[in-house]
Amino acid sequence: MTLIVVAVVSGALLLGAAWGLYAPLGKKTEGFLVALAGGALLLSVTSELIEPSIERGSLTVAALAVLAGAGVFTLADWLVKEKWGGGSGGGLLAAITLDGVPENLALGVALIGAGPMEVAALAGSILLSNLPEAAGGAKEMREDGWSRGKVFLLWAATAALLSAAAIAGNMLLEVASESQLGAIRCFAAGAVIASLAVEVFPQAFKEDDYRAGIATAIGAVLALLLGSLGSGG
Repeated sequence: MTLIVVAVVSGALLLGAAWGLYAPLGKKTEGFLVALAGGALLLSVTSELIEPSIERGSLTVAALAVLAGAGVFTLADWLVKEKWGGGSGGGLLAAITLDGVPENLALGVALIGAGPMEVAALAGSILLSNLPEAAGGAKEMREDGWSRGKVFLLWAATAALLSAAAIAGNMLLEVASESQLGAIRCFAAGAVIASLAVEVFPQAFKEDDYRAGIATAIGAVLALLLGSLGSGG
């Protein structure tokens, strides 16, 4: 089950990269999809990562972990863009890696003891997020002069890294306490929330204008439906 979920989620990066390189969509369509993915991911990290951690552990620990995750991502993203010169497709690749590692680590943790449908909301939302982000990043890297082969290889390496993070989270943290798992989930949630504010929603509004608001709401509804399916509601 873990390998299937990891393959589907990470495979979305490869599919998105191929999409961006060989069949790129228009800016408005791409922005709409990015906003939709962001809405799904925002609701998903709240309901699948933060809320369960608070219910089973400490509100204080959860809050501090969310803030820590957001702070680490924001600092790393600032370093990539302002200090290391990754302002276009390469910057988006770095951003996806930065929030993808804790995100997939949390996905692996969520799979511990979970049934087939219990991780549907989180995995589905990550998949929805990975597709348009990879498509947009790969297209920008191609426009920056990178060869298609090199771009696809970089995204494949990223997919492999994120797959390893999910598998590590599932195997290495199986014996961790519930409080430790909750802190990890909330740290990942904080990183994802920061990435939505810094990367995803600004890009969506820039490309799709005010329709991004509707797309975000649609994404949230999709995540709500996935979560209901996962809980059997």
